[in-house]
Amino acid sequence: MMQDAVTTEAAALGEAIADRIGQQKYRVWFGRSAKMELAEDRLVIAVPSEFMAGWIKSHFAEEINQAAQAVTGKDLRLVMQVEPGLLQTEDGRKTRPEPMMEKKERPLMAVTGRAPARKAQGLKLVLDDFVVGPSNQLGFNAAQTVVNSDASPFNPLFIHGGYGVGKTHLLQGICNGLATARPGARIAYLAAEDFMNQFVLALKTKRLEEFRTRFRQLDVLAIDDIHFIANKNSMQGEFLHTFNSIDLAGKQIVLASDAHPKQIGQISESLVSRFVSGMVVKIDSPEYQTRLEICRRMAARLRKHIGEDVLQFIAEHMRSNVRELEGAMLKLVAFASLGGERVSVDMARHILDDHITRTDPLVHVSDIEGSVAAFFGVSPADVHSSKKNRTVAMARSFCMYLARNSTRMSFPEIGRYMGNKNHATVLMACRKVDDLVGRNADVRWDSPAGNRVAKARAILTQLQDALAMR
Repeated sequence: MMQDAVTTEAAALGEAIADRIGQQKYRVWFGRSAKMELAEDRLVIAVPSEFMAGWIKSHFAEEINQAAQAVTGKDLRLVMQVEPGLLQTEDGRKTRPEPMMEKKERPLMAVTGRAPARKAQGLKLVLDDFVVGPSNQLGFNAAQTVVNSDASPFNPLFIHGGYGVGKTHLLQGICNGLATARPGARIAYLAAEDFMNQFVLALKTKRLEEFRTRFRQLDVLAIDDIHFIANKNSMQGEFLHTFNSIDLAGKQIVLASDAHPKQIGQISESLVSRFVSGMVVKIDSPEYQTRLEICRRMAARLRKHIGEDVLQFIAEHMRSNVRELEGAMLKLVAFASLGGERVSVDMARHILDDHITRTDPLVHVSDIEGSVAAFFGVSPADVHSSKKNRTVAMARSFCMYLARNSTRMSFPEIGRYMGNKNHATVLMACRKVDDLVGRNADVRWDSPAGNRVAKARAILTQLQDALAMR
């Protein structure tokens, strides 16, 4: 009878934990492999691996304690135990941990480098094709230094800037340059989302050690869109250990993000301190001469004669990023080829009218957040953070509203840039500001000089005037 009571109490405890952390998380972390035992003064949870034990204790300890208090009426000490024999398959059968992957499994973009000019697997962009100008000179020089130095002085190299300014080109260029310079080097380039997906897959397939070995023994690790790991604590912890292993071995790490490390919201201080310990370099939108040279090279690549006056027209009006330039060039060349017409300025003006209307006057999202942060007396880092006090929330809402109405960025792009917020958050912020402006409501916030209040339309007008002067 006593044993039945203990079993019933343990089952009730499991239900209480599931209610607090959610059924899906409970199934993943407790459902198939965890075993709970109640003692007089403690709760013992046994799991198959040290990773699971650490994860449960660091992420769910508070909820577990609350559940234990509710079920038993006592404050129990949480004890985590590791029992590899608890590992189970989908149908509930116990099994031994799986062996490492066979060699036939595809490696993650590893570079063998046998041929001197071989590119890294799947990567097409090289530094020789990168158009250099004042906006990206420092980033390009840093990339070349990483490729040409036996021991790079920039580790990590952290490149940040808006979308479409060349960050991915530099990362792939570095990987391809190192593949040529160091035959046999183990090199991996991937997006942060891919890194996370592989991590999750390794957890599900019980191949976490093989995942760690594969990444932590690399000679070069290049991660694009590293801001994707914001607000993902488990992913940040795993990447921190990977970063430390590669760094301590004296190997190279290259990262790219939409924002400066200190402006990425909801990311651990440990990672931020490591990101800024190397070389942090910003790439800005290309200036006129750089845009013109990009147009010239693209025309040559498309094997289409386009007059210098047309190229100048495109470079003058397509100002924000390289992708916009390439899209305009492709559209113009396709139209001329289909109609059998000569490309002219009049044709460009007509065909690209929609692009020009949407992008002129030019406003960068970095300008927006700088102006808004200054107006409300906060920092750009606050806008990217998860802070929810009245002043920061209002500044963030106006940032998102202006970004949506003054740039070509979509709701998801704005959300990713401003601290990895989801698109629904951006949509709600835009609706909120729309409502305030529509009613010309009073907006209140706290500034270093004290409490302030102003009409919504006056705030919007002042911010738009500030942006026009940048």
